Amino acid sequence: MQEPLRLVVMGVSGCGKSTLAPLLADYLHCAFIEGDTLHSQANVAKMASGSSLNDDDRAGWLASIAQRIEESRFKNKSLVLSCSAFKKNYRDRLRLGDDKLVFIHLQGNKQLIEERMKARQGHYMKANLLDSQLVILEIPQPTENVLNLSIDQSIEDIFKAIVEWLNQRP
Repeated sequence: MQEPLRLVVMGVSGCGKSTLAPLLADYLHCAFIEGDTLHSQANVAKMASGSSLNDDDRAGWLASIAQRIEESRFKNKSLVLSCSAFKKNYRDRLRLGDDKLVFIHLQGNKQLIEERMKARQGHYMKANLLDSQLVILEIPQPTENVLNLSIDQSIEDIFKAIVEWLNQRP
């Protein structure tokens, strides 16, 4: 790929964003930002207590992520981020930083994701919040510059599918 690329690996908690996104950043020889690290302390505390975030809670977080995307675009650098980006209007907010922003949506069945979440150690996001995420998730449409991928395959196979898709893009 010649032109710098800003890429968001998205999906509900436990889908593999934080595992896959750094691999893509390594492949693209660029920076990786874990979107969860940009949440306010209040947001982290709210999720850790078992409460779901609302649109108001997420507004500052999305603005911070969009700012990082925009900074990368101004510097003409590639960037990979992990971010849930549940709703179309969230993704539209992120696109304000780069209208060519690419999304990789990792999706899977609730049981598989729940198992992954329960197996995690030390993560503030508890499995009981998965239902609230699945309720608000708006599956990205092809017109949104997105690749929707199932997580019912190995990380290696998912990675290969993404690289192949990226390499076929104009």
